[in-house]
Amino acid sequence: MAKRTISDVEVQGKTVLMRVDFNVPLDDARTITDDRRIRMALPSIKSVIDRGGRLILMSHLGRPKGSVVPAMSLRPAAIRLGELLGADVSFAADTVGEDAQAKSKSLNNGQVLLLENLRFQPEEEYKDSKATAEQLSAKREFASKLAGLGEIYCNDAFGTCHRDNASMVAVPLAMEGKPRVVGFLVQKEIEYLSDAIANPQRPFVAILGGAKVSDKISVIENLLGICDKVLIGGAMAYTFSLASGGKVGGSLVEPDKVELARQLIDKGGNVLVLPVDTHCGDAFSSDCNKQVVPAGQIPDGFEGLDIGPKSAEKYAEIVRNAKTVVWNGPMGVFEMPPFDEGTKAVAQAIADSEAVSIIGGGDSAAAIQQLGFADQVSHVSTGGGASLEMLEGKAFQAVGLLDDV
Repeated sequence: MAKRTISDVEVQGKTVLMRVDFNVPLDDARTITDDRRIRMALPSIKSVIDRGGRLILMSHLGRPKGSVVPAMSLRPAAIRLGELLGADVSFAADTVGEDAQAKSKSLNNGQVLLLENLRFQPEEEYKDSKATAEQLSAKREFASKLAGLGEIYCNDAFGTCHRDNASMVAVPLAMEGKPRVVGFLVQKEIEYLSDAIANPQRPFVAILGGAKVSDKISVIENLLGICDKVLIGGAMAYTFSLASGGKVGGSLVEPDKVELARQLIDKGGNVLVLPVDTHCGDAFSSDCNKQVVPAGQIPDGFEGLDIGPKSAEKYAEIVRNAKTVVWNGPMGVFEMPPFDEGTKAVAQAIADSEAVSIIGGGDSAAAIQQLGFADQVSHVSTGGGASLEMLEGKAFQAVGLLDDV
């Protein structure tokens, strides 16, 4: 799935319209509490401005649902980006209105403009499959106005690549015939999540955690067909435990997915690996009464909150022998010691291994950062939902319509 990158096009004297992911967390004072997403976009941004291009950035922030919500303005992101670049970054108070039009026209080579939150416009999120004809027309018109701002389109927002947002699909469609490329972030995501999975070094091990089987059914089914081992942790393990006839006490389960879990167990054979023990407590708190029990033997009044030490060691041993590891979802309540032990053991094993290691966004990315192992893995994905869909084997229209090498 090799795509042309921003470095493959001549940008001198041209305007690049780049979709980035500046969906950064803000506190009540509207101060950015984690600027990682801005910093990760810097290589693509610098590639344009250092080569004399004019750069217009567009992004979303939060879920304003098509309304102007001042607390979700991207202005703080423009200020922070300017600090990181050591140069002024212009900010447009709208996306395709008078301010955006005027400031885009006044850009000089090497300068940057950030548009206001795309999701202040309802057209950005109209879904092609659910929108009315009138909404689709409005979406195309909005996309056409955005497209008119640039001569080159660049997608560097992997976290929204699985969505058919106007800025992700309708804009590049409107720019057909012009260069349409990926930024370095998206290039790296494709390289690891798509190419590494298509041709993995073996043994290939996937570790899947989190709360719900239903969130990861398609991922599990796809990976069972291509992995050597698929390790299950998190609360979804208790649904598998129920499917095996076990007792789960008050654990979080999906009763309506028990039959599906049973089918996955049958299909998985010796590829699917379930926990052998469980660390449980009589309340959802660090200071509850705790005990470690064999999997499927959680007593009434207790709930499973982490994989047990035997499971953690078993999983760590499998990971240590792997050549490719994909991890999506924590093994337990990693934010609440001591129920972070399973997640820590898996993260440590991944960090210590020589495998190509891909951390699939979301809580897994947060855990690997929190535990200090981010620099010891091959790749930490910037998109939780997008990385899951890529692990399912889905094709992204937002990427597919960009220029091939």
